[in-house]
Amino acid sequence: MADEKIIELEGQIGELIVELNALRKANPGTPVRNYAFATRTGETTLLDLFGDKDKLLAIHNMGQGCRYCTLWADGFNGLLAHLESAMSVALLSKDSPETQRRFANSRGWRFQLASHGGEDYMREQSVVPGQNNYPGAVVYERDGDIILRKNTCVFGPGDLYCAMWSLLGLAGLGEEEWTPQYAYWRRPEKLDDGGLNVL
Repeated sequence: MADEKIIELEGQIGELIVELNALRKANPGTPVRNYAFATRTGETTLLDLFGDKDKLLAIHNMGQGCRYCTLWADGFNGLLAHLESAMSVALLSKDSPETQRRFANSRGWRFQLASHGGEDYMREQSVVPGQNNYPGAVVYERDGDIILRKNTCVFGPGDLYCAMWSLLGLAGLGEEEWTPQYAYWRRPEKLDDGGLNVL
């Protein structure tokens, strides 16, 4: 009986996602200004981040200090080539360009990176009004020099944007039982080097 209910609910969720995506497609969007960002090679703009595409997925990452944001970006990194076949992708955070690149290299991330530095962009384009460093994503479209903010989403435990939550849920696990880490290393019972200065 539980299996039948699970299948029924999964079907309903699938139907709702189809309806949700139809609404997103029909959303006309809201014009926004051409914000400036810092990169390791100098200043860039929101229009520049589009490259040769008409759509831009701007990932709002809280920075290298957030394990959850790291989890989302790790997942998106694996999809990056697929995503970039359809639209440009940029990971935006408050971290300096040097910190962004160092952390991206440590994770093997291949994203286009830009720093908003916690300035106007994040205050005005946050995925949660009134929050100046909240994780999520915004899809922008451009028509010439006009930029439209089309759709947004918020990242958080249990959302639709991180495969971990659905897979954990399949095993009956959730945020109460699991927290992402930067690395998964189990300390051996005995360290042959004496175990000093282990982080």
